[in-house]
Amino acid sequence: MDRERILMGVVGRPHGVRGLVRVHSYAAVPEDLTAYGALTDEHGQVWSLRWRGDGIAELRDAAGQALSGRDAAQAMVNRRLYVARTSLPEPDQDEFYFTDLIGMDVRAQGTDAPLGSVLVVHDYGAGVSLEIGGQGHAPLILPFTRACFPVVDVAAGRIEAVLPDEIEVQGDLSDKGEVEVSATGGAS
Repeated sequence: MDRERILMGVVGRPHGVRGLVRVHSYAAVPEDLTAYGALTDEHGQVWSLRWRGDGIAELRDAAGQALSGRDAAQAMVNRRLYVARTSLPEPDQDEFYFTDLIGMDVRAQGTDAPLGSVLVVHDYGAGVSLEIGGQGHAPLILPFTRACFPVVDVAAGRIEAVLPDEIEVQGDLSDKGEVEVSATGGAS
């Protein structure tokens, strides 16, 4: 895991025919994405970004060349944009970057039973969840809330999780109709 780079944005779909793209910024203030210096992608290519509208940006490569058109913009879809960790402020005492969670040991609160380690941090816009695996069972995906993860100790590399006793799903899962999900129990 590369902890020297922090994921700060993802290129979305093209906007128009002149090479502009939508960019999903993970900065606290989305427009600040340009304030952290050079952006690199997962292939090591360097990019600069200039905002052209709300979430719309012009990307330029290391030579200063903008994307040439819609096809070039389409080729950039889902490209992850990183900044050097050194260009970001150190997190406060109770803060951390999501990349710091990857690989951390996860144990059940109260029993100290190992649940695995954090494999992936998912963020699809409706809330962050952690995927935990590695203890001989199917991966667990839990919402990253204080209720499910009351202890996150980055310095010790350890997370404590509270698992619900039961997750109940009601409704027809084969339809796009309403589905009700509720969790009950769990150690406290």
